[in-house]
Amino acid sequence: MVNCNPETVSTDYDTSDKLYFEPVTVEDVLSIYDKEKPHGAIVQFGGQTPLNIANELEKAGVNILGTSVDSIDLAEDRKRFAKVIEKLKIPSPDNGTAVSLDEALKVASRIGYPLIVRPSYVLGGRGMEIVYDESRLKKYVEGAIEITPEKPMLIDKFLENALECEVDAISDGDEVFIPSIMEHIELAGIHSGDSACVLPPIGIKEDELKTLEEYTRRIAIELKVVGLINIQYAIQNGKVFILEANPRASRTVPLVSKVTSVSMARIATQVLLGAKLKDIDTHRRKYSHFGVKEAVFPFNMFPEVDPVLGPEMRSTGEVLGMADSFAMAFYKSQVAAGFAPPVSGTALITVAKVDREQALLVAKVLADSGFKIVATEGTADFLIENGIVCDNVHKLNEGRPDIVDMMKNGDIQFVLNTPVGKQGTYDDSYIRKSAIKFKIPYFTTTDAGRAAAKGIRAAREDRIEVKSLQEYHAKIE
Repeated sequence: MVNCNPETVSTDYDTSDKLYFEPVTVEDVLSIYDKEKPHGAIVQFGGQTPLNIANELEKAGVNILGTSVDSIDLAEDRKRFAKVIEKLKIPSPDNGTAVSLDEALKVASRIGYPLIVRPSYVLGGRGMEIVYDESRLKKYVEGAIEITPEKPMLIDKFLENALECEVDAISDGDEVFIPSIMEHIELAGIHSGDSACVLPPIGIKEDELKTLEEYTRRIAIELKVVGLINIQYAIQNGKVFILEANPRASRTVPLVSKVTSVSMARIATQVLLGAKLKDIDTHRRKYSHFGVKEAVFPFNMFPEVDPVLGPEMRSTGEVLGMADSFAMAFYKSQVAAGFAPPVSGTALITVAKVDREQALLVAKVLADSGFKIVATEGTADFLIENGIVCDNVHKLNEGRPDIVDMMKNGDIQFVLNTPVGKQGTYDDSYIRKSAIKFKIPYFTTTDAGRAAAKGIRAAREDRIEVKSLQEYHAKIE
């Protein structure tokens, strides 16, 4: 194993026969390859970096095992991949590329706002932004990292209120094995690495699940994938759109393996060494428990950073909660992330106008669980009109005690706050920053808030059970 991050292997130091703690660069890998003289190199288990150097390694004589370098490029190259999904008749959000403001405005007028814009060839969604109007697009282009004909700006239609999901699959070039489909808890617009997700899915219809499986099979076979592939989708009004495909192991592979009891890395390794799926046990597992992945954020180390989530990845790790119900699995995932939601107390709800209907659902569950509800003026008026007993609280500079005073004094135990557009992102940030400062569990999307409220209700009603992974796996058929 070649790995430039000692933490990845320090907890499991006997995974490999030899560990080279070296940078994952062409020169270093070639030196090790020449010394060890192996049968070949596996590049699909190391994230994006090994894929980026696979082409040069192959040219230097390295035998790349599994998915070919050309197939990797086919998935990574936007224009080549667009032709593949067009041939397969798989819908994708309308998109375009631009190397100037004029070109960007032409693409925008053709596909319509809102847009999701990003530079080419960046990791973790760096520099990615959702743009709702022309003035914001102009500002983005002016401040873009680097736009050249070799590195054009990528512009996609942003699918509002779409449910996002992803699939980890194994292909041997002829058959495709899909252990499970993961459903994101936050709607599209939050980077997949930052979004909580649940498996098995809880809100995807049966026909949509069949479509997701069919599209995944078609893409994996067409790309001639041998080994692992991760594909991200969005579902809007019952229509499934593909967002991107990565012919490698994703960060969710270990989570899928733990929840479903399918050792994906082991099966993928057998396949890329020549085994066929038909000779391996790949029957569809039936299980009654739920697994929830939650992202872990470093915001408590950076008190001046606004913790609102978006298309640029900000998480530094992830945890898994498992239980016999989704609500309890979500609650456990929050506890594991060091973010245990309270089971009683006062909940502050202050959300953008467009989020009030969804916030009402959160308020109802919390009120039924015995929470006192407080809200800022606009949200409070809406909740009261809809039958929620709610107290009005002061924003900063509107009078004392204000929201920050209440947090400081320990009078608020739960915060749901969604930013009000660009201006609100700035104006409301003190609420989110104060929640971090005073270690109060907070949620910046109504979807996560609703899941948390259900988790709180489950935690109040049930004694939290601790089970070993083996106990869950014993019930899988």
